[in-house]
Amino acid sequence: MKDSILIIDDNEDILEFLSQVLGESYKLHPAINGEIAQEILQNNMVNLIISDIMMPGIDGFQLCKLIKSTVEYCHIPIILLTAKNTYQAHIEGLEVGADAYIQKPFAPELLRLQVANLLKNRMKVKEHFSGDLSSVRRELAHSKIDEQFLQKLEDYIHANMRDPDIDINKLADYMNMSRPTFYRKISSLSNLSPKALINVIRLQKAADLIAQNEFTLFEIAKKVGFRSQSVFGKNFQKHFKLSPMEYLNDLKKKAYERS
Repeated sequence: MKDSILIIDDNEDILEFLSQVLGESYKLHPAINGEIAQEILQNNMVNLIISDIMMPGIDGFQLCKLIKSTVEYCHIPIILLTAKNTYQAHIEGLEVGADAYIQKPFAPELLRLQVANLLKNRMKVKEHFSGDLSSVRRELAHSKIDEQFLQKLEDYIHANMRDPDIDINKLADYMNMSRPTFYRKISSLSNLSPKALINVIRLQKAADLIAQNEFTLFEIAKKVGFRSQSVFGKNFQKHFKLSPMEYLNDLKKKAYERS
């Protein structure tokens, strides 16, 4: 599936140019102003935003600041385009949270490379997410809003972990999002569905409990919300590439070698 890019410019010739430069590699959502751009964001998965600065109504700086201060969209990388060749304009773009700043006119290859690099970096974060949630919070430390979002999400799941059927609608409500927006946010951050994310957090907690070596595997399975030890074992094996018992033995072996 192609990554989705929202392109915003009040000049239709520029929109057409951007479509020619990026259209073969990405799914594009063109918008002629900030208001239309916000409607697109509310209804579509967007992986990256490219916006002109000088626009009627909401300009690029205002739109960037709005997006970067909104939990639903703050994770989306933003490239600002401008004809202003001034140091102050560049500084202002960075101050409102822009991830990159490109002056017009620009070579198409420069834009392609900048887009590819930003999307590649986002993919690295997603790969970390599926392995260790705490590492993702560190990766996203530059985004306080996303860090707080992930912490609030994890706290809710831990508080309700014994429930094998955590209700996604209730979780979305708790996060102050509609179900579709919540799905898009989680998928954008992690490449996982909410259900799959909950499963990862259950298994990470199970690994912590195994390391404590204070409970039986049956007790741990119940504590993290699996209905049976066999289902727990299969999920654990799939995620960690070791059975729960093998994981415990590996920890004991490493502890022995350190001593």
